[in-house]
Amino acid sequence: MNLRHVLKQSDAMVGLVHDSRKMLRIPALVRRRRIIDNYLATHGIRRLQIGAGRTSLDGWLSTDISPGPDGSVFLDASKAFPFDDAVFDTVYSEHMIEHISWDDGLFMLSEIRRVLKPGGVVRIATPDLAVLLSLYGRDQSALGEKYVRWITDEFLPQVDVYDASFVINNAFRNWGHQFLYDGNLMEMAMSRAGFADIRRCSPGESSHADLRAVESHGKHVADEEMAAFETMVYEGARPR
Repeated sequence: MNLRHVLKQSDAMVGLVHDSRKMLRIPALVRRRRIIDNYLATHGIRRLQIGAGRTSLDGWLSTDISPGPDGSVFLDASKAFPFDDAVFDTVYSEHMIEHISWDDGLFMLSEIRRVLKPGGVVRIATPDLAVLLSLYGRDQSALGEKYVRWITDEFLPQVDVYDASFVINNAFRNWGHQFLYDGNLMEMAMSRAGFADIRRCSPGESSHADLRAVESHGKHVADEEMAAFETMVYEGARPR
């Protein structure tokens, strides 16, 4: 058997694998479309959750790149959203944008703006790079010291010292993080995506009733105080 024949057979096998994967995705896409259409048809106030993880919000269309058995549907936030323009009243994403690159984050924010109704609001919660870097300073707060101990004890079993350098490196490398924001970068990204009325909020607080107390990161990490310490929250509106 000559090399050309082997390569042709190999190409054919690769094609079959690709075709089979496409066939397997079809039922999932049909299911997703059915859930989306049903949600939009049955909810006058439409709320989109991106990166639901293990916590889907009641009354929201919850999405995740790895949807669980709780009714969330697949969404790769770095790709075009499967929604028409101006569909949602609010969009919420918690501890998700740091898992994609800066460019993909800008695309995600632009897609959020597109699918929001004029005047609709987005809420983004993500680790605060400024807080993490402040752990390295000599004048570290008592809460910062507690955070270093907590991260080390809970997530760095191989580290036997309480050193902020390990904690900072961990924040960049662990959990699939790709890009960490400080407040200036988040405001820049949201502004470039076309949002107005950009403002920083405290976790759990909002001037919009639908966006109050929606955070669940503290439950995931089993420490509300530490989750609030590391997290910054920004809201912005699609201009009318």
